[in-house]
Amino acid sequence: MEPSQPDAANDDLMDSFLEKFQSHPYRGGFHEDQWEEEFDRIPLFMKKAPSEIDPKENPDLACLQSIIFDEERSPEEQAKTYKDEGNDYFKEKDYKKAVVSYTEGLKKKCADPDLNAVLYTNRAAAQYYLGNFRSALNDVMAARKLKPGHLKAIVRGALCHLELKHFAEAVKWCDEGLQIDAKEKKLLETRAKADKLKRTEERDVRKAKLKEKKEQNQNEALLQAIKARNIRLISEAAGEDEDSASDGLGEIFLDGLSLENPYGARLSLDDKGRLSWPVLFLYPEYAQSDFISAFHEDSRFIDHLMVMFSETPSWDLEQKYYPDNLEVYFEDEDRAELYQVPPSSTLLQAVQHPRYFVKALTPAFLICVGSSPFCRNYLRERKVHR
Repeated sequence: MEPSQPDAANDDLMDSFLEKFQSHPYRGGFHEDQWEEEFDRIPLFMKKAPSEIDPKENPDLACLQSIIFDEERSPEEQAKTYKDEGNDYFKEKDYKKAVVSYTEGLKKKCADPDLNAVLYTNRAAAQYYLGNFRSALNDVMAARKLKPGHLKAIVRGALCHLELKHFAEAVKWCDEGLQIDAKEKKLLETRAKADKLKRTEERDVRKAKLKEKKEQNQNEALLQAIKARNIRLISEAAGEDEDSASDGLGEIFLDGLSLENPYGARLSLDDKGRLSWPVLFLYPEYAQSDFISAFHEDSRFIDHLMVMFSETPSWDLEQKYYPDNLEVYFEDEDRAELYQVPPSSTLLQAVQHPRYFVKALTPAFLICVGSSPFCRNYLRERKVHR
């Protein structure tokens, strides 16, 4: 067979094409300085899809998207597409978009319970990494209704309970999962951690209850000791004294013992049944104060004053505050009256005075200097009982 001879007509057509190509160069090629950007616009070679697809900017991608999310496809196909899209976002650690994709898949209400269970479980995983543990738990519970033995849902649910500090529930979920797979590593680790935290929590609860009971007993003992001494308490909230507001005394002890002074000192009862009070001394002339955290009820005022004023205070520029020159008063705030307390008196004698009302369990006393003009004027403004 002889070889075919070149067709002259075909040669003419090729020559014509080449001449046309040279006069009209191809305009769809990549530019040398922008080839990477142009290459990345092709869907097949994209490293990362844009978050929002603009048909004018990415027509090829918009076309593919319309095909993928075609509403004419079955709900199962659409749900699976959203599941795959969510998985891609999840791999990129874009958990918010993953949640949106899984949610769109669930909205399709497909008839496949296994697929819906996966969508719920995957959305739970994304919610978990976003820190939305309660939403994640709701999703795994929905997944287990569709597929009770779904191990991934059980694992995720146990982790959610652990994060929410539901330690007993976390142990329960782990046990249910281990019945399905006794060697599931994540469940074994989670159970061990949850069980340890559960035991610690139970121990702390027991300690708290014992502490509360101890404090309650102490408060009741203090209340009985105060009543036995005929000391009058007044509730600032109710504005009533002990005789008419005895039901509120327990509340004063429970809530007001340590909050009414800046040092957190408390009224205390020793082993011999004697009281020690937090006491505040006020010096109105210089707007100064002293605080004694434990003033024994049998101690005399002069005993404390001798210690406090053994040296001249830095604020006493005239050096007139010394024990023999000091006068002690307590104030009836309701009547703006002052009652003098002899320095030789004990604290118990002072608080047992019929006009003294103990508020917030921190007795307060005014210290004035006998010869001070300021103090004399201060005392004249109030009715003084000596």
